[in-house]
Amino acid sequence: MWIDTHCHLDAHEFGAQSLEVAQRAGQEGVSMIVIPAVARANFGEVAALAAQSHALSKNASYALGIHPIYVPQAQDEDLVALRQAVEAAIGDPLFVAIGEIGLDFFIPMLCEPAMREKQERFFREQLRIARDFGLPVLTHVRRSQDQVLKHLRQITPAGGIAHAFNGSFQQAETFIRLGMHLGFGGAMTFTRALQIRRLASELPLDAIVLETDAPDISPSWIHPARNSPEQLPAIGAALAGLRGMDAAEVRQAAWRNSLAAIPRLGPLLA
Repeated sequence: MWIDTHCHLDAHEFGAQSLEVAQRAGQEGVSMIVIPAVARANFGEVAALAAQSHALSKNASYALGIHPIYVPQAQDEDLVALRQAVEAAIGDPLFVAIGEIGLDFFIPMLCEPAMREKQERFFREQLRIARDFGLPVLTHVRRSQDQVLKHLRQITPAGGIAHAFNGSFQQAETFIRLGMHLGFGGAMTFTRALQIRRLASELPLDAIVLETDAPDISPSWIHPARNSPEQLPAIGAALAGLRGMDAAEVRQAAWRNSLAAIPRLGPLLA
């Protein structure tokens, strides 16, 4: 069975079909979908969707956090609300991580000095929340690997995942030393994505977890159509092909790695 460690199943692109999508993914062998929040406004939504989906197909869980792209509109009160939401959810077995959090230095507006400072301040506070509650983090690292690593060294959570990893081998090694796993998905299915494919082929297998980031980062065979957690087995097979391995071996390794990265998934999958 497969684990999708990062899927925005609540996104508007799924319309009213989120529960059906989760059920179909389950039928394709995806036994767990982790749904990260992106802003205070959808904390309740991801929790409710995970609960509804889990009741139907027992293959959903959720994370709470404020995504860097939503930081410009966020207020300091949202960080207080996040800490309160985490405290309230810590007894919920479907709540598994802090995320999606991190830094984004790809979008020009987010690279302005004041916004960089705000992003880093929000990231640090969310790392503190993760550390205080002993939770792993799902980190957004677009064009920001070194800066994310700097903060992880200073405020080290209980592991987690560098989502959609596309850094250097040296950066990968540093994430791994800090107890993080590296997320790979549809991007590695494109033949032109030479660096990502090399990373996926050569990094230690026990450092890799699989994800779709649906509805985004569609694999090559459906691009530019909407991505879906149903695609995860084929993405896993693509990783197996890159590494010259059997898909079953990759599936088993990715399963173990996902449970190591997000330990609260273990009881849900027992």
